[in-house]
Amino acid sequence: MNVSQHMSDKARKHLKSRYAKERRFRFYGLSAVLFAIASLGWLLLSLFATGLTAFQEHYVTLEAEMTVSAFAPPDQRSVETLRIADYKSIVENAIEAKFPDVRTAGEKDLLFALISESGATDHLRKRVVRNPDIIGSKIVMTVPTSDQVDQLLKGHIDRNVPEARRQISDQQILWLDDLRARGAIKKKFNSILFFNPDSRDPELAGIASAAVGSVMIVIIAFILALPIGVGAAIYLDEFAPRNRLRDWVEININNLAAVPSIIFGLLGLAVFINIFGFQRSIPLVGGMVLALRAFPTIVIATRAALRSVSPAMVDGALSLGASHVQAVFQQKVPQAMPGILTGSIVSIALVLGETAPLLMIGMVAFVTEIPTTVTDPATALPVQIFLWSESPERAWSERTAAAILILLAILMTMNALAIWLRSRLGKRR
Repeated sequence: MNVSQHMSDKARKHLKSRYAKERRFRFYGLSAVLFAIASLGWLLLSLFATGLTAFQEHYVTLEAEMTVSAFAPPDQRSVETLRIADYKSIVENAIEAKFPDVRTAGEKDLLFALISESGATDHLRKRVVRNPDIIGSKIVMTVPTSDQVDQLLKGHIDRNVPEARRQISDQQILWLDDLRARGAIKKKFNSILFFNPDSRDPELAGIASAAVGSVMIVIIAFILALPIGVGAAIYLDEFAPRNRLRDWVEININNLAAVPSIIFGLLGLAVFINIFGFQRSIPLVGGMVLALRAFPTIVIATRAALRSVSPAMVDGALSLGASHVQAVFQQKVPQAMPGILTGSIVSIALVLGETAPLLMIGMVAFVTEIPTTVTDPATALPVQIFLWSESPERAWSERTAAAILILLAILMTMNALAIWLRSRLGKRR
């Protein structure tokens, strides 16, 4: 009777329907995974396609006559007077020497626009300040091209479109072709992107000041959040009495982990700046604000790591005469250390990508100097990306994508470090 019931048409139909549902569920799950992978791949490909060319830049080689008339008399050549010498005229004469046939003022302006004016004059100024003996001699210098020329040579500006629809004239294109034929223009690794601070000229803009600011902020956040977060987690999990106050604290810590990050920025603005009077746009305040952001995540990760340790470890230590403190800090915490470090590094990596809290405390200043202390004006890499993304020019889009790739590389490195530490420490247990 039972065999016939299970082999009936109704049972077979039900079994077939169940198998069909399982196949659909697997299809939906696989489709979701493939869609996520495809979306991530499309995002990375678009970033690489836009930003990969930013890691190289075109430079022009010029021979400059360091005419004595451009500088103060020899007995008055202090560092201050050397900095304000007429370097622009020296650079103009150097580029005009490449094309002696250029006569009119308009043509000279177009010719001078082929190179980065600020980049060329700053390069020359630094060389003279370092070595004033070059005054009166002829030197060879390599200076970056202007952003429009760089984009044209990289193929981002179509030279075949009508002249009215591009910012480079036909005459400038002819000059560029002549310079390339003579080997005066070469493409090199763009060290400016890594070692220069921000600039209003895209060909001179770099991430150095933002990167240093991010490092300072992350170090301060790590120093503040890690010991306090780990200590709070150990106390709550092992020593706090089981009462309503403990439950209330746990609920609020879990809620803080889900609070939008901009709220922590408002808290930092209200407390650290308005009440305590800290200066805006400094890494010290940014680090304290992001430490508040990382604190609940570290507490939750540490408690999860502690609970993963077998209670037998503590019970065994207590049975051998160890105190509760000894059992926790000599047995349980070392066993939970891989999970604690992993959670802490991941939380700090997430903090590194935060932008909204830093915007609230004013870290959006145009910083042209690399900060040397935690109280110097600074910005952070995510904020720098945000500022560059507001500019519609192709050169800024290129640098924005490149900065995003650098930030992604840093975050992936930190996550890989967390995985390696967990594996390394797990083998020693």
